[in-house]
Amino acid sequence: MGAVIRAIATHLPSRKLTNAQLAEEYQDWAVDKIFEKTGISERRIAEPGECASDLGVAAAQKLFAGGACTPEAIDFLLFCTQTPDYYLPATACLVQDRLGLRTNIGGLDFSLGCSGYVYGLALAKALVENGMADNVLLITADTYSKFLNPTDRGVRTIFGDGAAATLIAADPGHEAAIGPFVFGTDGRGADKLIVPAGCSRLRPSAATSQEKDDGTGVFRSPENLYMDGPEIFNFSLRAVPQVVGQLLEKSRMKVEEVDHFVFHQANRFMLEQLRRKIKIPAEKFLINMGSYGNTVAATIPMALEIALDQKLIKPGDRVMLVGFGVGYSWAAAMANLV
Repeated sequence: MGAVIRAIATHLPSRKLTNAQLAEEYQDWAVDKIFEKTGISERRIAEPGECASDLGVAAAQKLFAGGACTPEAIDFLLFCTQTPDYYLPATACLVQDRLGLRTNIGGLDFSLGCSGYVYGLALAKALVENGMADNVLLITADTYSKFLNPTDRGVRTIFGDGAAATLIAADPGHEAAIGPFVFGTDGRGADKLIVPAGCSRLRPSAATSQEKDDGTGVFRSPENLYMDGPEIFNFSLRAVPQVVGQLLEKSRMKVEEVDHFVFHQANRFMLEQLRRKIKIPAEKFLINMGSYGNTVAATIPMALEIALDQKLIKPGDRVMLVGFGVGYSWAAAMANLV
């Protein structure tokens, strides 16, 4: 029994943060300069009381409304987020109840960022092909905006909030529609993209909420997200070409035999650098985060949904999916879309 990606639906918060709004705050960064650096014209921002579960539930409801599956048919729920509603319980439990899924199903959270979608596909494939589930609902949702300091232009111009729901289903007619996979983990880069305070290692306190100038005019507290942009960029240039080469070798394919490449939509500059380094033709390389920004684990399914709607990707196409970032963590997979 094979596992296939049966449907994808996404959801974005209604509030927008445009380049024009950011340019008003950062007087030395014009609208055109922000777009040139990021490839993003606007990003969506969750309301103060709007959480990852709210975005994920909305995405799943769209998926069900599209007719691909009913809530009663779901056998397992995977919820990927780094911004859970609570330390406990698992957000998957909250989502199961709100969606009206059966109680005799599995449900779990896993905390991964930009590589999370590919890892989620691997988990879903294993559940289906080992006979533990027929229909797996994979939700990737994050609200990174809640961690961003308003003065930190390096992250505010990039990250947006959003969610995607993907149905991975059993299909006897497609034995190898998802896979193979290649994974990577290197915790030596953990401090390059991190929220230092707020969990068990460094509990929130009056001290952790104090903002300090980092010497560049950015005032950040340990409860804010910190990103070492140059190091993240260097890591990506090292890891991504390597994992693409490993997956091509494992798949016994060449670049020209892959129909489309969908990488984590980090920012346009980074993606173009990677495309040129790997020598991927521009017409096979999807870049589409301009209207929603870097939504972390949801960027790949968002790009896939847009490409499918616009018929840039058609049934039967062989697509390489590559996620990379916080952790450091990276993963790549082949997928035949049916």
